[in-house]
Formats: sequence, C-alpha cells, structure tokens
Amino acid sequence: MRALAQISVDSPQAELIDYKSIALLSAAHLTDDLNQGVVPAMLPFFIAANHLTYAAAAGLILAQTLSSSVVQPLFGLLADRRPSPWLIPVGLSFAGIGVALAGMAPSYGLIFAAIALSGLGISAFHPEAARRVRYLSGSRQATTMSLFTVGGMAGFALGPLLITPIVIAFGVRGAIVLALPVLIMAVALTHQLPRLAAAHASLLVGARAHAQIDSAEQWNDFILLTVVVVLRSMVFFGLNTFIPLYWSHVLGGTRTGGGLALTTLLVAVTVGTLIGGRLADRYGRKIVIVVSLGALAPLMLTFLSVHGLTAAGILLVPVGIALAAATSVVVVMAQEYLPNRVGLAAGVTLGLSMTIGGLMMPLFGSIADHYGLGMTMFLLSLVPVLGCAVSLALHEPGMIAAESD
Repeated sequence: MRALAQISVDSPQAELIDYKSIALLSAAHLTDDLNQGVVPAMLPFFIAANHLTYAAAAGLILAQTLSSSVVQPLFGLLADRRPSPWLIPVGLSFAGIGVALAGMAPSYGLIFAAIALSGLGISAFHPEAARRVRYLSGSRQATTMSLFTVGGMAGFALGPLLITPIVIAFGVRGAIVLALPVLIMAVALTHQLPRLAAAHASLLVGARAHAQIDSAEQWNDFILLTVVVVLRSMVFFGLNTFIPLYWSHVLGGTRTGGGLALTTLLVAVTVGTLIGGRLADRYGRKIVIVVSLGALAPLMLTFLSVHGLTAAGILLVPVGIALAAATSVVVVMAQEYLPNRVGLAAGVTLGLSMTIGGLMMPLFGSIADHYGLGMTMFLLSLVPVLGCAVSLALHEPGMIAAESD
C-alpha cells in the first residue's frame, strides 16, 4: 500500500505541472466569474429600465446565487460519474449568454430566467474546471488551485468596473457585449479540450492508486471541513457587507473611503490566497487552515479597537491575508478527502458552503439594526475562533489510511 503512495506523490509524473493549461483555466475562471460580478452592478439599471421594486431586484441576485451555487454539487456528481470536460466551455458560454440575454429581456420573468440560466452555466463550469486543475497540478495542488481561485476573484472584482460604463452608454441592452469575451474564451477552451481531457487519462493511475490507499474516503473530515468553509464564508461575506458601513458610520470616514477600504481588503484577500496555497504545499494543509483562522480573530479584534482611519486601513491588509490563506487549501483538502469524488468536493466547497455562509447575512444585518455595527463586527470576529476549533479536529488527507497500514 505504501508503494502505491509513491506513484501518486513522489513519481516524476507527480512533479509535472501543465502551467499553460492551468493559466487557460484561470483565465476562463476570470471570464466565468465576471458574469457573477456584473449582476449586482446592473441592478440599479434594471430597476430604472423595468420599474422594479427593491425586493424584485434582490430576487435577481437570489436567482443567480441559488442556480450558481446550490446546484454545483450536482454538476460535481455528474462530472465524477462521467468525466465531462465539455462542461467547461459549455458552462462558460451559458454564463455569459445568460447575462447578455438578461439585458435584452422585455419582462421581469424573462430577466429572472436569463440570470438563472447564467447561474447554471457558472455552476456547471466550476466543479469540472477544478477537477482539471487538480489533474494538471502534479504535487503542487494548493499552489495551482490558488492561481485558479485568484482568477475567479479577479473576474468578480472586474465585473462592476467593466459593465457600469457599458450600461451607462448603451443601457442594459449593452450587456450583450459580455457575450464576446465569453465566447472567445469558450472557443479557446474547446480547442484545448483534448489536452485537458488527456490530463485525466495521464494521471488516472496515480489518482486511483491514491484512492486505494484511502480504502474508505474520509467523510467525517470532509463534513468537518465543510463546516469550516461555511464559517469562513460567514466572515468573508460579513466583512464585504459591513466594512464600508463600519468605515463611514463608526470610524467617521467617507463613503468613498469605505469603498477604498473594501478594495484594500479584497486586494489583501487575493494576496493571501496565493500565499496560503504556496504554504500549504510546503508545510501541509491543516496547519495553514488552523493558523489562518487562529490569527484572524485577534486581527479583527485589533481592527475593531482602533479609531484612526490610517491604522484601520493598514490592519485590513493582514485581516484579508489571514481570511484568504485557506481559500484554495480547503478545495484541495476536500478533493483529497474524497479522491473518487473530486467534482463533488469542489462543488460543495466552491459553491454550496459559500452560499450558506452568505445566507447568514440577513441575521447579522438584523443584529446591526438592533445592537449596532460594532456588535455585529465583534460577533463576526468570534466566528473564526469556532472555525479554528473545528479545524483542529481535521486530519491531514490520507493520514487515517496511512496510520491503519
């Protein structure tokens, strides 16, 4: 059994990393998540053009969130049962076409349906793309997954910057422009499908050998890891929601300053994702998760204790790095816990678990209404403590099977 471990971890094949294909998938991830980022920025224009209520506008976000996240594990199961690299370009195409059609739709029902279609495309893209990144990554699973993850972050951040001037100039119908980069990327992916599909075949022996080591997949650890992801996502969505408000209402900054503070946090999140992936490949998955969550709580409490805008802005950098250090690590760790269900693992950690965390924001918003933003931020700073405690119970992937040998 230990000899089999050498096939998947220490063999020359395991060191081969197809950076060209990983770069392509990261660029595709950027293009895909661009379509998630543009919908919130389009809401004011949908309201003006279609005379929507705020509740109806919020329903459009719900349509995309549910279809892009909750359904991801189902696409992951599909990909696990029958490798489906074609889902990558097809999912990407639907993601962009859906948003483009939403801009041209004449009624709220059709807008809702088009955005839901976009969400389904996003949902189809992620699990299969994450599977391919795993097969292309050799022994540097966390490092390359961090590159893939950062691509999605960049797309989500660029979405509002790209769509706002377009819809100002052309109205919501201008969203059809978004179909162009999506279709170009889908063509490039289709052209590279044989290469992406071959990655699975070339490493399948090693992957199966690794799966044989873990004769029983580590479901208990996977469930604990899912809890950690939910708790992390609560903090992530909470900071994204309340940092601009805290900046202006509690620290006395301007609204523009609040936006810049959020940008600072998101840039630090990007850096933290890359750092965490590299550290996980060098020192192990669990330690990165435990240390990052353990450091996050005191950093957030320190942020809440300062009153100067400069000091608060500086502290957002380590807060963002600690928050994001485990972002790609949890995806890789989940795939290693379920080596025969890597699509499902990616679908749960990239989609469903993050959504559950986001759905907790109305609760925290209600706390802010009744007890103030300071109390809300304080409670958010305690969530990483619980996440750290849960993460201490995790095993390094494959460790249980190794001990049983």
